[in-house]
Amino acid sequence: MKIRKLTPEEYAKASALLHQAFPGSAYEVQLVETLHQKGKTMHEWVCIHINKVIAYIAFTNAYQGSVVCGLHLAPLAVKPEFQRQGIGSELLRFALRQDVIKESTIFVVGNPSFYQRFGFEPCAMPLCPFDKNNAHFLSLRNSTVSQFTVGYEPEFRGL
Repeated sequence: MKIRKLTPEEYAKASALLHQAFPGSAYEVQLVETLHQKGKTMHEWVCIHINKVIAYIAFTNAYQGSVVCGLHLAPLAVKPEFQRQGIGSELLRFALRQDVIKESTIFVVGNPSFYQRFGFEPCAMPLCPFDKNNAHFLSLRNSTVSQFTVGYEPEFRGL
C-alpha cells in the first residue's frame, strides 16, 4: 500500500471510491466533484493498493467570517472490502503529519469514538452549522474561545 497526493488524473477513481464507500448517498461524490470543478483549495490524499484507489481523505478551508481559521476534514472514505482493517486510520494519521495539516486547527463532523483516538476533542466553540448542539463536531488543535458559527465552502450547502 502506498499513500500519495491525489492527482487530477485520479479524480474519477476517487469519485468511484466515494460511490462505493457511501452507498445510497450521492452527497460526498457531488461535493468533491463540485469542489474540484470550482477550483477550491483542497488537500487530498489517496491510499493505493495494486494500482487501485482504496481510501481517500480530503481537507477544505474552515472560516470565521471570510478569514480562514482552520481546515475541515471531509470526507474520509475506504472501499467497503478494505474497511475495518486500519486503512482509514493509517491514512488519517498520515494526513495529520503533513505540514499543511499539522499546522492547522482541524474540524470534523463524525463518530467521536473514532476521531478521539487521533486526539480530536468535542468542540464547544465554534458552532457547527450542520450538527445541532455540536454532538458530533470535534476539533484538533482548537483554541477558539469566541462564539461564532464556523464557515464551510458554499459547496457544502449547495448540494
